[in-house]
Amino acid sequence: MNNNTVKSNTNRKYDSAPSPFRKEGVRTEGNKPARPARLVDSLTSSYFSAAHKLYSKKARRRIIAYVESYDDIAFWRTLLEEFEDDEHYFQVMLPSATSLAKGKKMVLMNTLNTAELGKSLIACVDSDYDFLLQGATNTSRKINRNKYIFQTYTYAIENYHCFAESLHEVCVQSTLNDRFILDFNAYLKRYSEIVYPLFLWNVWFYRQRDTYTFPMYDFHSCTALHEISLKHPEHSLDALQRRVDQKLFELKKRFSYYINDVNGLRTELKDLGLLPETTYLYMQGHHVMDNVVMKLLIPVCTVLRREREQEIKRLAEHNEQFRNELTCYQNSQISVEIMLKKNVAYKRLLHYKWLRQDIQDYLSKEGVSNI
Repeated sequence: MNNNTVKSNTNRKYDSAPSPFRKEGVRTEGNKPARPARLVDSLTSSYFSAAHKLYSKKARRRIIAYVESYDDIAFWRTLLEEFEDDEHYFQVMLPSATSLAKGKKMVLMNTLNTAELGKSLIACVDSDYDFLLQGATNTSRKINRNKYIFQTYTYAIENYHCFAESLHEVCVQSTLNDRFILDFNAYLKRYSEIVYPLFLWNVWFYRQRDTYTFPMYDFHSCTALHEISLKHPEHSLDALQRRVDQKLFELKKRFSYYINDVNGLRTELKDLGLLPETTYLYMQGHHVMDNVVMKLLIPVCTVLRREREQEIKRLAEHNEQFRNELTCYQNSQISVEIMLKKNVAYKRLLHYKWLRQDIQDYLSKEGVSNI
């Protein structure tokens, strides 16, 4: 894809943050006094900016970055720390100090009114379908037009962890065995090409705000991998092709008058990085991780571990050495699921480069580095 592609959210309309220092007394409701305004209600970007002025000019500016959940903190921290310097630093946190509620709606709708975002307060969220919807819903408009809201561009952080080119390394780090067994890149490329036309139908319905005719769980039931044979991995793709073809036949027969509209999405979504071979990056992250990638990683890692254990048995000179070496190897292993979630070999993805550029533009245009 062309790196010069202009993404819609680079031309955003910005809301200015209201001053948190407006004078507020005790609010009333009819003749009954309402609760006094709480300080937490006024924690806006302007508040943090004003608070910064109370400190020495040598003090670094703190920029609060709200994220959706605990699982997101590591990803955003890894990204944002690249931009820290003597002028400013980021503090990544959940949006509420008074509730355990999490998620995008909590970040955008409850704790954060988008007008509160600014130089000292940003929101970092998963794109979900909002990047592909391109303003078809209120949430999509907020995310794509507000310069203080940063999105993954892939469906979620899990899609980054599942980057095909990094999966062999995940297996090596988990099993300590570097033997090549499966071409993950070729497999996920073919997988994506198969599900791509069905994915277009799913996105098209969601763009019409129709989440019932072809819901996401229906799409997932068609695109989950079932039995995987490492000797014949193509068999699982053949079975996937049959399920997808059957569902496509049903949709085209039932909604023949939408076929041209659905096909018309190809060109538009191509400009957003969606190509037949990259579909897995735009599908729901948990589905891709649990029902596609882990279905591949588990059998591959099982074979790699068995090979290493057999090698230890073959090379051991006596039983005690075998037991000691085997125990040492087993204690050195890490669960492939944990290793996948810790995978950071996604930084060469185009979407990550977009995200880095967004942060750089934010710091430059807002003059944060010069404050």
